[in-house]
Amino acid sequence: MSYKPLDSKRVYLVTGAAGFIGYYLSKKLLDQGCRVIGIDNVNDYYDVNLKHARLEKLYPYEGFTFIKGDIADKLVITKLFEEYRPNIVVNLAAQAGVRYSIENPDVYIQSNIIGFYNILEACRHYPVDHLVYASSSSVYGANKKVPFEETDFVDTPVSLYASTKKSNELMAFTYSHLYKIPATGLRFFTVYGPMGRPDMAYFGFTDSYFNDKPIKIFNNGDFENDLYRDFTYIDDIVTGIERLLSNAPVEAVPHKVYNIGNNNPEKLMFFIETLEKCLSKATAEEVVFHKVFEPIKPGDVPATYASTDALQKAVDFKPETPIEEGLQRFADWYVEYYKVGKPKAQEVQI
Repeated sequence: MSYKPLDSKRVYLVTGAAGFIGYYLSKKLLDQGCRVIGIDNVNDYYDVNLKHARLEKLYPYEGFTFIKGDIADKLVITKLFEEYRPNIVVNLAAQAGVRYSIENPDVYIQSNIIGFYNILEACRHYPVDHLVYASSSSVYGANKKVPFEETDFVDTPVSLYASTKKSNELMAFTYSHLYKIPATGLRFFTVYGPMGRPDMAYFGFTDSYFNDKPIKIFNNGDFENDLYRDFTYIDDIVTGIERLLSNAPVEAVPHKVYNIGNNNPEKLMFFIETLEKCLSKATAEEVVFHKVFEPIKPGDVPATYASTDALQKAVDFKPETPIEEGLQRFADWYVEYYKVGKPKAQEVQI
């Protein structure tokens, strides 16, 4: 199916621009000559140095404007829309993490509910061509039917994080219905890659290895009924978003939701073994994690598995980067960025 290509004459607002997906999307847009307004509160949920490192790669672009601010601050958002009048908004700012939501619920309500409400209100009062926003595969809860399809029942979230993402979809639908705001929600499935989020398992496992710590695997050590995850490489995620930006819904209620996943779930243990191999190649030494098996955590689900038929039909795209390739790129970046696993310059003898 044909789709409209990116329009570089429009103004793009990317919230969460210092974040993992926000950075890569901003860079992709800027590389194509687009004007990008980025906003991020650069909080310390994880290493702020990594967030600053991402921003440092965006600052040289002439078309990039960065605002340090919180989407939960309505005045900040209103002023931003009033001044820059974005044509397309991509809301990626959110408090992420399933387990963290159990310990720190307040921040999820602030960022994911109030923050998103502020974005919707701004889109209402300063009309936009398209609002694209991050939902999550977590909305499927403990659904047993796989692959997950957009039409599946999603009223049983098992974490507050999932609840906030389901709430975002409901709020966006309502605003699309009432005010005809064209909106598209994207249910992301375990996004990974270089410069990724340190709170994600693959990153945490790597950190633990280089700090001589064991890795914790929350599957009870049950290899027969191991956890399955649909791991989706960052470049695929960004390509999917990019293709959707100029293709807003045109239905009577202009609101759509799509899965963005790899449509190829892997056993967690296979993913871990592949990461070990990729790190071994990147460091030129054998990497084997010391593994500790623990019970599955509250809020975690046994499997995530995306049907990507709807996305492929809409914009002729489906993610397909194999994890061997994606994890090797992550491993190479990690070793270079953190300067680990290689002899230091002063130790090299000639």
